[in-house]
Amino acid sequence: MGSPLADVVLGVVALVALIGMFGLLGSGNLYGRIGAGGTSIEGGEPSDSHAAALERDTEIRQMLLARSERLERSGQPPLDIEREAARLRNPAATLAPVPGTGTGTGTTSHIHGHDPELVQELHQLAEARNERRRRRGEPLLDVDAEV
Repeated sequence: MGSPLADVVLGVVALVALIGMFGLLGSGNLYGRIGAGGTSIEGGEPSDSHAAALERDTEIRQMLLARSERLERSGQPPLDIEREAARLRNPAATLAPVPGTGTGTGTTSHIHGHDPELVQELHQLAEARNERRRRRGEPLLDVDAEV
């Protein structure tokens, strides 16, 4: 037989391996619980609970108050915090169609709450992409869907 030191080292390694295997088998699905905890999406209260809604509303108001104060410091009129908070809570209720961007197609863009100049620039980019596709013989994309 080998030296007593080699026997001790092998014994310790075997013991640690057995303890590790029993620990993994006994603890359930450790891999599936990676990332779970108090700050994870899956842990804690559901996001539609009353407490979560109150916390969200408080954070929205804090953000809007800070934005309004920055606007006032720069000499612009302050925000209507209640109106902005309602718009952020329910964006679908405040949507209104934005007129077409003068592309000659007579289409109406359904991008709501965005700067009209940004919408026009996105239309121009989508039309340029369509022109490149037309030259290559590829099917054209729906400009409004792309914007």
